[in-house]
Amino acid sequence: CLCRHFAEQSGAEFWRWRDVAQALISGLSQIPPHQKKTVYLCQLLIRIAQGKSLGLQFENDQRISPLESALSFWTLLEREEIKLEKLHEEIRRLIQIQIVAVHMENRYFKEAAEVLERLFTDSESDKPLRVKLATVIKTKDPYVPLLQSFSYSLLISKIKSYIELFMKENETNFLIQEATKHVVSKGLGATASLNRPVEVNENGKSHLETKQRLGKEKQYITSQSSGVIKKPIARRRSGQKPKESRVLQSLNSMQNVGQNEVSLAYSRKRQKWTPKEDLELKSGVREFGVGNWAKILAHGNFNNRTSVMLKDRWRTLSKIKQS
Repeated sequence: CLCRHFAEQSGAEFWRWRDVAQALISGLSQIPPHQKKTVYLCQLLIRIAQGKSLGLQFENDQRISPLESALSFWTLLEREEIKLEKLHEEIRRLIQIQIVAVHMENRYFKEAAEVLERLFTDSESDKPLRVKLATVIKTKDPYVPLLQSFSYSLLISKIKSYIELFMKENETNFLIQEATKHVVSKGLGATASLNRPVEVNENGKSHLETKQRLGKEKQYITSQSSGVIKKPIARRRSGQKPKESRVLQSLNSMQNVGQNEVSLAYSRKRQKWTPKEDLELKSGVREFGVGNWAKILAHGNFNNRTSVMLKDRWRTLSKIKQS
């Protein structure tokens, strides 16, 4: 539900399910291995949704902004899977750039420079972006082309693409698990087990074996890798007047992004497909196959397209080829 309402930009419903997620995760003494991705993703979405509110604090270190905290959970998500390498890298870069951009938008230029030192290593792969951002911070202009090109709305869009893939991957497993719980709750488990073999989960082990394995695990949650949610604490920076509307501002920013997405959707309808986009689509179909439109969209370089638009365009191209 948290994923769905984030994707739909349903402000009030998202905040309601955020509270539910916080209560559930806080009640965990340990994270079951098969739930790690879900927990990390919930943590990420909660922080991304409030990423522009520098007055909120999720970590003990007051220097860490909501987006910087989100980056730590994105790193944990990256470790859980390797098949979306390109999308992972795009989202990582967008979060890093927006951490700096949000500080600059609030005129915290000194803090932006300090963040830059924490975010990037001395590796050669990080050097080009690190140098560009250092130059941007010196200009003290939060509206330079670099920051506009890697905007907050683009970050939200990429997170939505990831959510779409995540939900498709987990939808079937969720329904099977819920059906199993329903059978057990009705007392039909014994009868069912007499008539058919024991069902196994996605790891190839029986439900009973999984429960026994989880019961033996002694890993406890830590602040970063555990998924424990701390309620955000309002903080005040030096020389800053207290503001009571930070959370409201973050909600408004989500609503604004939603409005922008609607306007983009209308502009998409009138936008012609370019030969370059057609080549991207054909390349994506060759790599991922027909029907995997969300993956093709996430890995391709398209101009304000949706997975539905990719499907319709492929159908059109197929008809042209046949004729």
